[in-house]
Amino acid sequence: MAARKSSGRKRYGKAASKRVESAMRRRKKGTLKSGRSGKRVKSRKQAIAIGLSEARKKGAKVPRKRGGRKRSRR
Repeated sequence: MAARKSSGRKRYGKAASKRVESAMRRRKKGTLKSGRSGKRVKSRKQAIAIGLSEARKKGAKVPRKRGGRKRSRR
């Protein structure tokens, strides 16, 4: 039996998808708030990030975060 070849793209679990969906709904309703500051979230991208972060904490299948690029200070 041949080994399965991965397509190379990131894979998310169903639980992660549910968390993001929930965060998007809360954003639309106006009840989604960001971490420590507790400010209301309006950005779509931020809502997705919060949903994925929640999913990670609950142990859902979410690919690792990408490392940020380092900048040289001048």
